[in-house]
Amino acid sequence: MIQRQEPFGFTVQHAAPALSIVAPAYNERENIRPLVHAVAHAMGETSWELIIVDDDSPDGTAREVAVLAGEGAPVRCIRRIDRRGLASAVVEGVLAATSELVAVIDADLQHDETRLPVMLGLLETTDVDLVIGSRHVAGGGVGEWDQHRQRMSRVATWIAHRLAGVRVSDPMSGFFVVRRSVVEAAIYDLSQQGYKILLDILTASPRPLRVAEVGYVFRERHAGTSKLDVVVLIEYAFLLIDKLTHGLIPPRFILFCAIGGLGLLCHLAVLDITIGQGVTFLRAQVIATVAAMAFNYVLNNAITYRSARLRGVRFVIGYLVFSAVCSLGALANISVANLTLNEMGSWPLAGVAGALMSSVFNFGVATHFVWRPDRRRRRPTVVLRARI
Repeated sequence: MIQRQEPFGFTVQHAAPALSIVAPAYNERENIRPLVHAVAHAMGETSWELIIVDDDSPDGTAREVAVLAGEGAPVRCIRRIDRRGLASAVVEGVLAATSELVAVIDADLQHDETRLPVMLGLLETTDVDLVIGSRHVAGGGVGEWDQHRQRMSRVATWIAHRLAGVRVSDPMSGFFVVRRSVVEAAIYDLSQQGYKILLDILTASPRPLRVAEVGYVFRERHAGTSKLDVVVLIEYAFLLIDKLTHGLIPPRFILFCAIGGLGLLCHLAVLDITIGQGVTFLRAQVIATVAAMAFNYVLNNAITYRSARLRGVRFVIGYLVFSAVCSLGALANISVANLTLNEMGSWPLAGVAGALMSSVFNFGVATHFVWRPDRRRRRPTVVLRARI
C-alpha cells in the first residue's frame, strides 16, 4: 500500500499493482483492445497496469487507449511528440511505472502474455533482477519464422555474445520482466538506440545482473504491419557502435559518413558515364556532384534520419538546404586541407583533414537545419472573461 497525505489531514491509501506492463506502440490501434483482454485473462486475480507508450501514431492508438481507460481498464497512455524509437519508449514507460516490477511486451501480441505470471513469480520469490522471455530455451521457439529471419537472429545473437560479452540465450528478446531499480541504476548509461533495449540494459548495468530465463513461443502479429526491416538491423549496429565506443562517437555520424562514402562511389560512376558520353569534364563534374548530393540526401533521409524523415514539400525544401550545406562543407574541406598542407607538407594528411572537417560540418549543420524536429509551435490564445 502507498499512503498519500491529502490536504486538510485526510489520508488516502492507493494499492500499487503487482506488475506494471510497458508496451511501446506505433500504429497499433487494432491491437490495443485484444492486448488488454489477453493480459487481463493471463493475470487473473493479480493486480496490474498497462502503460502504452505511443509515438504519436496517426492511426488513433492513443484515442483507443483513452476509450479503454474510460471503460475501466487499468491502462494509460504516454503520448510522445517529436520522439521516436522503441528503446527510448520502453525507458519512459519504465520510469512512469507504479510498480517496482515492470514487464516489457510488444503491443502486437507476438509475445506470450500467459508467461507473465511465471516471470513475475520468479522476481517475487527469488533474488533475480531480470527474467527474460527466451525463444531459445526449453519451451521456447520462433514460431513461423522463415530461414532468412532465423539466420538474421542467429547472427545478431552471435554478435551480442562476442562483442558485448552477454551470455544469456536470447539477448535480442523484447519480452522481459525487470526490477525498476535495475533500469534506474543504468539510466544514464543507456544508449536508447534502436530496438534492442534488453541488450542495452544488460550492458549498461553498473553491476552483474542475476538473470533467469523462461521459454515462450514467438507468435505472428495480431493486426497491422511489421516494423522489421533493414533499418532495424542498422539501428542494432547503432547500439553496438555506441557500446563499443562508450558513447564517444555518435552512431548516426558513422552512418552519415558511410553513406557519404557510397555517395563518392556514385559521384565517380556518374562522372565516368557522362565523360564517356562526350560531356566536358567541368560539366560532367557538376552533373556528378548534383547526382551524389541527391543520392546522399535520399539515403540519409530514409535511413540515418528515419525518425525525422521528410516528406512532400518538406522533402524538396530539405534537399535544397542539404545541397547548400554540402556546398559550404566543400569550402570547409578545401580550406582545412590547404591549411594542413601548408603546415604539415603532407597531401594525404591534408586530404584526410579536409574530408573529416567537411564530414563533421555537414553532419552537424544537416542535423540541426535539415532534419530538425517539426514542433509546429503555436501562439496560445488567451480569452479574458472578466477582470475583478
